[in-house]
Amino acid sequence: MEKNEITLGQLQNEVNDWIQTIGVRYFSELTNLAILMEEVGELSRLMARKYGDQSFKSGESADQIPNEIGDILFVLTCLANQMGISLQDAILTTIQKNTKRDLHRHKNNPKL
Repeated sequence: MEKNEITLGQLQNEVNDWIQTIGVRYFSELTNLAILMEEVGELSRLMARKYGDQSFKSGESADQIPNEIGDILFVLTCLANQMGISLQDAILTTIQKNTKRDLHRHKNNPKL
């Protein structure tokens, strides 16, 4: 593994350590869900400006998109930690579900 790589389990541990030392404690699950929606909204705003019809406001730039994705991942990890959900298990289950459901669906879609 390269120096800058991190597994999902390591991510969950890193976020938990940060919360316990710097963040003091987790916000409630409902508060974190609201924060997650706020962060998704911030990403949406930047995406609308970069890929949509809106222009950037003063002080905004597409360079902020990775930071917003990082914020989303951080809060999503907090929620997973609070609920005892393994991000690795969750994504592997989702990939299996999507593969089973969509094995031929997209290949046979004339719109794609």
